[in-house]
Amino acid sequence: MTKQSAVSQPALYENAVAQFRIENVIALLDGDPATGLNACIECCDRYVGENRLALRAIVADGTLTEYTFEQLRDLSARIGNMLKAHGIGAGDCVAGLLPRTVDLVATILGVWRIGAVYQPLFTAFGPKAIEHRFKTSGAKLVVTNSANRPKLEGMEVCPQIATIITEGETLLPGDIDFRAEVAAASSDCAPVMRKGDDLFMMMSTSGTAGLPKGVPVPLRALLAFGVYMRDAVDLRPDDVFWNIADPGWAYGLYYAITGPLMLGMATTLYEGGFTAESTYDIIERLGVTSLAGSPTAYRSLMAAGLEAAQRIKGKLRVVSSAGEPLNPEVIRWFEANLAVPIHDHYGQTELGMVVNNHRGLKHPVRHGSAGYAMPGYRVAVLDDNGNEVGPNRPGILAVDINNSPLLWFTGYYQQETPAIAGGYYRTGDTVEFEPDGSISFIGRADDVITSSGYRIGPFDVESALLEHAAVTEVAVIGVPDPQRTEIVKAFVVLAPGFEGTPELTEELAQHVKKRLSAHAYPRAIDFVAELPKTPSGKIQRFLLRKAEIEKLAQA
Repeated sequence: MTKQSAVSQPALYENAVAQFRIENVIALLDGDPATGLNACIECCDRYVGENRLALRAIVADGTLTEYTFEQLRDLSARIGNMLKAHGIGAGDCVAGLLPRTVDLVATILGVWRIGAVYQPLFTAFGPKAIEHRFKTSGAKLVVTNSANRPKLEGMEVCPQIATIITEGETLLPGDIDFRAEVAAASSDCAPVMRKGDDLFMMMSTSGTAGLPKGVPVPLRALLAFGVYMRDAVDLRPDDVFWNIADPGWAYGLYYAITGPLMLGMATTLYEGGFTAESTYDIIERLGVTSLAGSPTAYRSLMAAGLEAAQRIKGKLRVVSSAGEPLNPEVIRWFEANLAVPIHDHYGQTELGMVVNNHRGLKHPVRHGSAGYAMPGYRVAVLDDNGNEVGPNRPGILAVDINNSPLLWFTGYYQQETPAIAGGYYRTGDTVEFEPDGSISFIGRADDVITSSGYRIGPFDVESALLEHAAVTEVAVIGVPDPQRTEIVKAFVVLAPGFEGTPELTEELAQHVKKRLSAHAYPRAIDFVAELPKTPSGKIQRFLLRKAEIEKLAQA
């Protein structure tokens, strides 16, 4: 069946919202949050016996190996028995510091099988970031490989270590030989049933300002993950799905591992690092029809040029974007050069995805809009006094706790959560409702620029700049100014063949004036080789602001 095959028409968004019942979502699970639930059953065991493909794993050298749900069931059972042999039980936390391989997926499922809690550790983390997360979670065991094992040396707080070694590598004294013990373990391991409020993941916020906070994820979050994959991603049985996000972060763990597997559909992992060339190669090789990732990755595909894109033009059915707002220029480029609609989705580690341009539901899609609240959530825009405001009035995006049955976040792990108050969870993002009920993103509350009495969203300025052929990437911040409170400053990464001349600076400023408004143009532009980003690809504007403030203090 091809992507043009006849499929049922998407349901009307308004009907999906009106007809949403949490009991209907619970009925789609094998278990029940009230009586007994196990994430390994939901994401693996329930599909055993159907000879279904579960995982396409491509290692760094390009070798592809496919795994069925039966194979993942057996691997996860062996890992579960290995963990139990080392004292790990229900409710205990196990961390994974692993690349994107079958070992990672099997470890996650094995942890869940025995009712334990999985903590992801991004392989680009250094020792301090890892140790802080160990302190937060109280992890009792960490699974890693020989390449990442040196990061765990000399830590004050470090759990028992299970290391994956290959032929010729030496196991360090005291480490568990992961492969040997898993091979020797039984493939008979009964899943441990838990309740919906019991944890199955321990996440961390990205830590762009201050130390990362622990985000406990209960099993009932599975309900929200499933609705997102169905209604927003519109994952179909004939899709070849690839979420290129790393499972060391929320979008990857929630929606590259958990989401597709719980729908009984195969996911894809690529061990190698991201490049435009490898991404195009894999899409072409596997026949990927549904792609998910971040705007940073999509801008890299754009930067690779039109010729590179031609070989997959028309092959993708849908592309989903999350992590940062999706600039309209990226949307237009994908439509023109890949012949595929790319839809923006909004969420947080604390929430999963909550506002989307849904592929599986019929509603207007406007370039630059984050979309509509996912069925099962009610969102509001709050002013500074905590009152809900109507269309075209900026405020903080909030989730109505009492009218959002899919909401699972109740607070940071062993920390106060000021963002939860008065019946709302405040996201910290400044948005506004459009008259049609969709949400337009303005920026993080700290990112919004106040200049000469105007409130300027950096996203709008960045989107205008990205329309210029000279601009590959851009970050916009407000810089303190005695006359205007702040001025708009842009940091621009140039496309090949362009030079950061005074003439180009003026051209870019005039471009924004014409595209946006006379007061929102950048009064200062720096041309830079790269922008500061988190390991997951989000631009760290606060670092740019900090550097500018320090520069002004020294002037």
